[in-house]
This record gives sequence, C-alpha cells and structure tokens, in this order.
Amino acid sequence: MKLYGVLILTLLFSLKAVSQPKTTALPQPVRSGGMPLMEALDQRCSTREFAPAELPEQLLSNLLWAAWGINRDESGKHTAPSSNNKQEIDIYVVKANGVFRFIPKGHLLELISDDDLRSFCGKQDFVASAPLNLVYVADLDRTDQKDYSAEPVASYSNVGFIAQNVYLFCASEGLGTVVRGWIDKETLQAKLQLKPGQKIILAQTVGFPKK
Repeated sequence: MKLYGVLILTLLFSLKAVSQPKTTALPQPVRSGGMPLMEALDQRCSTREFAPAELPEQLLSNLLWAAWGINRDESGKHTAPSSNNKQEIDIYVVKANGVFRFIPKGHLLELISDDDLRSFCGKQDFVASAPLNLVYVADLDRTDQKDYSAEPVASYSNVGFIAQNVYLFCASEGLGTVVRGWIDKETLQAKLQLKPGQKIILAQTVGFPKK
C-alpha cells in the first residue's frame, strides 16, 4: 500500500508539472536612449524584405517592452493605451523555434508551441522566412463584449497603438517592420490554440532589412 501511495503522489506531481505553462524571463528592457522621436517619425516606414538573422535576445526584449510593456510599475499600465484600461491585447511571438505569448507582468515569454508557425501568420511570401512575426490577439473575456461574433472595434484601435510603438522602435533601432491584416485567421487561431473569445486582430513582421 505504501508503494501504491508513492506512485499516486508521483503521478499527481507529474500531472501538475505538465499542466503548468513553461515561462522564461526576458532580459530586463533598456528603457533609455534610442533615436529622438522626431527623427524616428521621419524614418518610420514599412519593409517587406527581411534578412533571416534572428533578433538578439536583448533587442527582442526591448522591442516587446516598447510595444506593450509595463512602464508604470505601481499601476501596471502599459506603453500603449487600451480602451477603459481593459488591457485585453496579447502579443504572440512567432519565431522559427516556436510560438510564445508575451506576458508584460514579469516581462516573460510563455511557450505555446515548439512548432515553426511563421507561414501561418500571413499570406505574403516574406512572412514565412522573416525571423519574427508578432500576432496581436484580443481576449474578449477581459472586455465588456460578450458577443464573440461581433467585430471588436475598440481592440483594433488598441492594436494600432501597439503597432505604431513597434514601428517607431524599429525606426530607432534600424529594424524593418510591416503591419498586416491579410491572414487566414481561422487556421492561425487553431494553430495558436486560441479560445473562442480570443480574436486575432492583426500581425506585424519584424526583422533586419534585407541588404
């Protein structure tokens, strides 16, 4: 009986470990420096040709903080606004080595899949080979919208703020980027294992411009 009890406890602990999401801490973002705002606005543009080189981890950390990181620790508010402070937007980070969800609180990445799902992030050819695609997802369960079939209009505006942050960061750091809406959202929703109340709004490709 004692051995049986040990086996049961081992199984329970194993199941608990499997059920817990795998998260990794990003390097702390560098929150100073960069190009002056007016110069970044002058350099802002869309890029559709990308080099295959991965973004260094620190650069990715800075990018995600600029996009949707927490810039006021005492209130938990972000670098971009959201309607009624619902903070319903999640950024899914899609790279060759897998898919991760950015968790602003704690500045973490949560592993969603080990698969390379870049080709599902848009219908343009460059999407599948670019090093990074950001997929913006609205979790309507965090909002007052209970009709999942209705268009989440406010979430489109909220994603627009985030996407512009990314544009300005990329201009400052010599990166290329383009925001996109041409996506097979139904297929990507399934690949990202999203719930019915989670809606893909837009995607944005990021990388070093192709020389």
